[in-house]
Amino acid sequence: MNTEASSEAARRKQYVRFRWRGYGVGYLFMLPWIVGFGAFVAFPVGWSLYNSFNKVMITSEGFQYTWVGFDNYYRMLFENNVYPILLITYFQEMLLIIPLILIFSFLVALLLNQRFPGRGLMRTIFFLPVIFATGQVLMELFNQGAGELPFMDQYNVAAVVDQYFDNSVGDAIQSILGKAVIILWYSGVQILIFLAGFQTISKSLYEAIRVDGASPWESFWKITFPAMIPFVGLNAIYTIVDLFTYPFNPVLDTVKNNMFNATTGYGYASAMAWLYFLLILVLIGLAMALTVRAAKGGTTPR
Repeated sequence: MNTEASSEAARRKQYVRFRWRGYGVGYLFMLPWIVGFGAFVAFPVGWSLYNSFNKVMITSEGFQYTWVGFDNYYRMLFENNVYPILLITYFQEMLLIIPLILIFSFLVALLLNQRFPGRGLMRTIFFLPVIFATGQVLMELFNQGAGELPFMDQYNVAAVVDQYFDNSVGDAIQSILGKAVIILWYSGVQILIFLAGFQTISKSLYEAIRVDGASPWESFWKITFPAMIPFVGLNAIYTIVDLFTYPFNPVLDTVKNNMFNATTGYGYASAMAWLYFLLILVLIGLAMALTVRAAKGGTTPR
């Protein structure tokens, strides 16, 4: 028995040495990221989850925690009707804007992938909003009215839409027109990713299907679109994260206001933030699941 135990221990040591030789250098390169993630991401996230189950009071001696369990979540969902309604309204708007951004960026990338004079300049112009649309710059531009289309007020578009469409359709059209600038400003990275995706498709596939007599429309649905499905999923996830964290997010403003409110505090605000995070996580999971299913069911060229 001692011999078997010692041989087993020796095998384990050899396996550990083998793993360290193969992956040790990689782990060392990852060490700064692991330390930074644990200190600046994992710990704050864990602390906020703990706060969501407590009533947090700021006293002269520091933070004072009182365990309340799911009371913060109950109050948020059943006693405060404003926050659930705000979540539903905001998610409805984002579920409308996200497909529009994906469709717009896909079509623009498809055009910019063609050969024409000044293609490099046009690609740069469509990517410029990514450089400027960050933080305080974006907030200042929207505060000055750059986030709205001028012709909406000049030609009284709202009255025209209300005249020819019913309330639900008219509200949807006005919402789309009102978000047109946001769609343009938040499409730069998606266009770049789609352009990179188009470069991965072999030109020989187009030449082969053209020899077989296929039209450009057929080549798009048989080759281009199936090959771009993974990039559509990647852009969907990126767009979800980008829009749900952008500066004019009313949900984040509500969480911040409750954080510094004496009647609610950190615990209640943490519960609100975690509900918001879980809903976003579900939306990202649905986007990933649909992408995987579409990629498996499609005829993506290899």
